[in-house]
Amino acid sequence: MDGGTLYPIGELARRTGLTVKAVRFYSDRGIVPPTGRSPAGYRLYDTGAVARLALVRTLRDLGLGLPTIRKVVDGELSLDQVAAAHAEALAVQIRVLRLRRAVSTAVARRGSTPEETDLMHRLARLTEDERRRLTGDFLDSVFGGLDAGLAGIRRTMTPELPDDPEDEQIEAWIELAEMVRDPEFGRLTRRMAEQHLADRAHVDGPRPDAVAIVRDQVAPALAAGVGSASPRADAIIATVTARYAALVGRPDDTALRSRLLTVLETAADPRRQTYLRLLAVVNGWPPPHDPTPALTWFTDALRTRTS
Repeated sequence: MDGGTLYPIGELARRTGLTVKAVRFYSDRGIVPPTGRSPAGYRLYDTGAVARLALVRTLRDLGLGLPTIRKVVDGELSLDQVAAAHAEALAVQIRVLRLRRAVSTAVARRGSTPEETDLMHRLARLTEDERRRLTGDFLDSVFGGLDAGLAGIRRTMTPELPDDPEDEQIEAWIELAEMVRDPEFGRLTRRMAEQHLADRAHVDGPRPDAVAIVRDQVAPALAAGVGSASPRADAIIATVTARYAALVGRPDDTALRSRLLTVLETAADPRRQTYLRLLAVVNGWPPPHDPTPALTWFTDALRTRTS
């Protein structure tokens, strides 16, 4: 069909897939003005109107407003400029929607109260600086005033939510942020840091800590199905306590075994493992090894024999 062909509004609607009402709407607002009028006074449109309406429909589907669309079709704005700005706006909307989805999922899963829901929503919407300040205050309360040698541990305990997080990372961040706001969890974590520092006071160079010693020695027993009350556990206990005594520079006696029990019971607190699990999700790390079964096995075995 040549460029001189003119279409009545009904034919234009049919060719563009829009309703007559929609075409009239865009025409009345000057976005797709008629080329002329029929002898009876009806609007007529040329083939350019077909292409113009197709662009309008695409831009509307993308969510652009009429003022912006008019500037694009009139050539006042380039399409690439508008597309770039719109893409950024959509990215912001997507991030907001993902945050809302994560909060809604967490509320549904946990059966949260209105107050908890409001808190989760506020935690999810924190800026990067606000997130750093929240976790920084927590880590300051844990490591503040302690030996600078714990700086490496502090770094490994720092959550870093990526710029474009997955839903599970957002959910993990919300739960982790709730944990670091709990003063009792802060006191527990500082107690672990102090115990770790005290145990390393006599150590030169890297050596496994109490948890690592227990994990390495107990893992084979767990795999073999050896119970903590079994006589075969005696040799494991002796090996662990001897290595721990060498670590802290003290004799392997009742006092040392009592100290070891205290350290391991603190490390076995389920909140510690929850924090490490959430931290791994937020930071995109592999799931951490859970030492709880080994710690429980060993503390049961040692407590029975110590008492």
